Amino acid sequence: MPCRFLLTIALFVFVRVSPAADDFAKWEKEIAAFEQSDRENPPPKNAIVFVGSSSIRMWSTLAGDFPQHRVLNRGFGGSEIADSVHFADRIVIPYVPRMVVLYAGGNDLNNGKAPERVAADFKAFVETLRAKLPDVEIAYISSAPNPARWAQVEKVKALNAMNAEFIATQAKMKFINVFPHMLAEDGMPKPDIFRDDRLHMNPEGYKIWTRIIAPLLPAADK
Repeated sequence: MPCRFLLTIALFVFVRVSPAADDFAKWEKEIAAFEQSDRENPPPKNAIVFVGSSSIRMWSTLAGDFPQHRVLNRGFGGSEIADSVHFADRIVIPYVPRMVVLYAGGNDLNNGKAPERVAADFKAFVETLRAKLPDVEIAYISSAPNPARWAQVEKVKALNAMNAEFIATQAKMKFINVFPHMLAEDGMPKPDIFRDDRLHMNPEGYKIWTRIIAPLLPAADK
């Protein structure tokens, strides 16, 4: 009995901490909508594609924030890096972009994936793009701090460190570190740059991102 009880506890703990399997099918409607939009209004080639989770999807001022560039928003809220890997052949690679900017990773950690697993998914994203677009420039926006998930900040820091280390070994890649710029003097996330959910940024938060990202984009193309 004691052994059976311990085994039951061990299995319960494993189920509780193991991340859920990737469910790509749940994004099919959003990805299909992107494809329909592309058929109706074909986006320009050689643009800068922003892809990733809700902080990209909700960046409604993206085009206006980078007026000297042709930009394309392909964020789908709640997504993880593995989702961008899976759908790259449909919502990134066909555009033949000059640069791809990815923001994702926070949802991955929040859903139970270890930083090492998320970093491996980022490498898979890079490999997927390089297989079809060997000369494309790739930028990764660091996983950001936010009040709602502050308990996960050490995992966020670990993921950022792993991705920054990997990027430093690669050609045509940039690590865009927004993390420190989103902190107040007390080392906590700036409270005035987030929406009421304390997770997503408000316009003030996007102003910070724009200021950090703009100098790292390619030469103006407009």
